[in-house]
Amino acid sequence: MKVSSSRSDLVDRSFRFALAVRSFVRKLPKNQINLQDSMQLVRSSGSIGANYIEAQEALSKKDFGMRVKICRKEAKESAYWLSLFSELPSSLEHEHGGLLDEAQQLTKIFSSIVEKVRT
Repeated sequence: MKVSSSRSDLVDRSFRFALAVRSFVRKLPKNQINLQDSMQLVRSSGSIGANYIEAQEALSKKDFGMRVKICRKEAKESAYWLSLFSELPSSLEHEHGGLLDEAQQLTKIFSSIVEKVRT
């Protein structure tokens, strides 16, 4: 089965998001709070793409929809963890804003897919 271009693009986009999150986390000031929040953010950001890859192998439309809902949940969770970072060095504010925007865009994309699967 050939994967459509848009599906492949979404796999790539979610992968690039997870890589960007990891790059961002490496630059954060080292303290107990950032460490804990970073671990959660790294997990949720990586889960987006991993679950979308699993969705591509879904056994049914219902299974696909459920897995995409998990992608949406992980994107929302990533936005949540990103929102918790405060008092960032000014050098990280732009990168932080871009990651938060991307997490919100991924949430919208997966929400749209969920709606299309329902119909």
